[in-house]
Amino acid sequence: MKFLNKIIFTITLLLSFYLQSQIINWENSPQNNIANINFGTEYGLVTGLGYGCQISNRKFPYLLNTEISIPFGEKKLDDFKIKLGGQMRVMKLNNFNISIKLQGIFRVYNNDFVKISNFGSDFSATIGYYRQKWFTGAEFGFDKAIVSHYKHTDLYKSNYPEVKDGWYEPSVGGNYYYNLKGGYSFGKNDITIATGKIISQDFKTKPIFPIFTQIGYNIKF
Repeated sequence: MKFLNKIIFTITLLLSFYLQSQIINWENSPQNNIANINFGTEYGLVTGLGYGCQISNRKFPYLLNTEISIPFGEKKLDDFKIKLGGQMRVMKLNNFNISIKLQGIFRVYNNDFVKISNFGSDFSATIGYYRQKWFTGAEFGFDKAIVSHYKHTDLYKSNYPEVKDGWYEPSVGGNYYYNLKGGYSFGKNDITIATGKIISQDFKTKPIFPIFTQIGYNIKF
């Protein structure tokens, strides 16, 4: 069963690597709605769509949002991730802002051996410098796989008939991540970019490709 545990651990980590999220300019967000499309590189090419609704609060503005990301491939809906949560600015000092993000995550991953449905969470904090026309910042966060359901294929069961389908709570199933991000704002539009690195929760297991990038477009209305 050590081989099975290794497979479970590796795939659970893999589920945590889709990190696309909506990047906003806190100094240029007067509209109530923000739609987003983004493209990134994380184990291949990934595309994401998002929608956010900003709640008016002059001191602590916050954005309720939902996102979906899908990797490019022949079977588009075999793997996907959905996020639901929000972002809030918690401190402002002149043009410097500190914001936090908290989201729940549902992920599905398929391969020749197993289908995994996973529930998790994503929490991060960002400190940045924001102007009407441009902004830049640094983000640090933690993406946690909380509980996963494993449905093994007949191919896998033919080699390991003792394997059991069901729910598992991984003891180590998360990643720390950090990134630099920024963007340019014009009218009701933002062009955003981010690049960063992933570090496994145990600080021992190395992701296959720990670097990720993202470019996105926001329209506010």
